Amino acid sequence: MTPELTVLALAGLLQGIQFVLMSVPANIELGPKVTTSPRDPQRLGQPLEQMVSVKTGRLFRALNNHFEALILFTIAVVVVTLGDKSTGLSAACAWTYLAARVLYIPAYYFGWRPWRSYIWMVGFLATMVMIASSFVA
Repeated sequence: MTPELTVLALAGLLQGIQFVLMSVPANIELGPKVTTSPRDPQRLGQPLEQMVSVKTGRLFRALNNHFEALILFTIAVVVVTLGDKSTGLSAACAWTYLAARVLYIPAYYFGWRPWRSYIWMVGFLATMVMIASSFVA
């Protein structure tokens, strides 16, 4: 398995961890009557994310942000792997992406400004460099 695929698998596990980090406090705060319902905003009066505490809401947003980032990172891994373009640079970018995503969770949770945005940018740039590196011979 290429280093990039290894990191993709770890990023998938990180996504699962983020889901637990968000869902446990959300379930405690809202109770099963809300969390096992269809969660229709019209019935609840507002989206679920807005019904939880500030920090749990941040965990919701961090989770959703990783879903979005994971799409681009998965594209990068697929392009590098199927194009047989795995290099030291692409592996370093993959590990950088994962480190940035791990740091992003506490950065979002604790409201680190402007560091949360900088950490996000590191992960995004690492992903873009991976994709761009696939064009190099």
